[in-house]
Amino acid sequence: MSDNPSTGHHREPSLAQKMTDSNYSKQIPVSQKIAYGFGDFGNGFMFDLGQAYLTKFWTDAAGIGAGVVAGIFAFTKIFDAFMDPIAGSLIDNRKNIGKQGKFRPVMMLSAIILGIMTVVTFTMPMGLSSGGRIIYAYAAYMIWGLVYSFTNDPYGSLASVMSRNPQDRSFMATSRQIGSVGAQFIAGVAFIPLMELLGGGMGSANERHGYFWAAAIFAAVGVLMFFVCFLGTKENVKIDRTKASKSASGSAAKDYLKVVFTNGPLFTIILMTLFTISAMNTNNTMMVYFAQYNLGNINYQPLVNSIMMGVSIIAIFSIPFLTKLFGKKKTTVVCLVISGLASLLNFVMPTNPTTFIVLVTIGYAAMCIPNGITWAFVSDVIDYGEWHTGMRKEAITYAAFNFSRKIAQSLAAIVSAGILAITGYVANAHQTSSTLLGIKGAMTLYPGACMIIAAIVIGLLYKLNDEHFERIATDLDAGKWEKGTIGDQDKK
Repeated sequence: MSDNPSTGHHREPSLAQKMTDSNYSKQIPVSQKIAYGFGDFGNGFMFDLGQAYLTKFWTDAAGIGAGVVAGIFAFTKIFDAFMDPIAGSLIDNRKNIGKQGKFRPVMMLSAIILGIMTVVTFTMPMGLSSGGRIIYAYAAYMIWGLVYSFTNDPYGSLASVMSRNPQDRSFMATSRQIGSVGAQFIAGVAFIPLMELLGGGMGSANERHGYFWAAAIFAAVGVLMFFVCFLGTKENVKIDRTKASKSASGSAAKDYLKVVFTNGPLFTIILMTLFTISAMNTNNTMMVYFAQYNLGNINYQPLVNSIMMGVSIIAIFSIPFLTKLFGKKKTTVVCLVISGLASLLNFVMPTNPTTFIVLVTIGYAAMCIPNGITWAFVSDVIDYGEWHTGMRKEAITYAAFNFSRKIAQSLAAIVSAGILAITGYVANAHQTSSTLLGIKGAMTLYPGACMIIAAIVIGLLYKLNDEHFERIATDLDAGKWEKGTIGDQDKK
């Protein structure tokens, strides 16, 4: 709005400007942004639990070979990755959206089922043959992954319709990452002691019993945290779904190809995520092995995780400040480089509890900052996709991003369990020097290399800067896309 000095009258703002002021500039209540983070807090009690301990459960408690476990993770994660676009398409095409919004009801219902399936994955029925155990593990984890898609796709899409304000999105990215690392912190510190308390310790006759009840407790807490997120959030950004649907082709496959494969910033985030998430998951998976065998005491595992995760949570609080001061891209690149160098140095240094804890903490904390910023990137590329194509497909776009996370998780499983198999790992036994070197390499060398590559990717390829996004947000709030008015059929 501007003043006319000659007449003394104020010019009435346009409808587009009013919409811009209400969506781009206006911030949502802090309580909603905090509540959003509880979703990933709950997610971590189920997802991160599996990433950190399911390999250990299958190799040691269930008696499945490390090479077979690598195959289970690789196949099921690839299967899950291809299920994500289907889940995203079904969610985007929901009709009769009620007052609870488009995403929140799907998220909550799926979270309850996910809690049940989390317990099922940490269960191995007695009396099964070797082949039966393998089939059970495949089936349980494939179903778990499918339900996870219907939980995480709407949760991730939710942030894009809560607010378009950049500071809100940085806050929600911070809140989400704090929730995620907070859950990792609790799982890393409490799960093994709880499992041993309930089951009698590693290698005991009741080891499976301990895993089952510990997983049940964690899953129950996870579902409760999702309920907090469901109650505390609201879909504030008003989207004209009727107009958006008119721009769609009517073919889910065609819409998916158009929305995803013409979105350059999304492709860059996907490529970066392949490296960052596979590095993080490999670190989390190998921590229990490194503590037990390389450091020589399983009790180091909760100690290292408490320090590593605790410092990371503190570091994540800096995301809004860093992104406001330096921007999302520059902050991401610098932190990735710091993380990579710390991990590589940890590999070349002799194994020592003190130096390992210091360097793994620096590396993990520096990694958690860009992983948190990624959630703000995702909300931005969802809006970019609508602005670029005239179609708003939040869940499909998020599903494409989640596809990369599933592939990264599969890659992490192949690296973790594959190295154990190649180097001759034997459960609950003295390990050879080659096995110890393999565990150390997976714990430090692989994440270090991944972080450096991820920094190069985001530094060279990501072109959606903050100024460009402000223009995009303004156009969308005015009902416009790159080549016209949203709702006009794209003839291109």
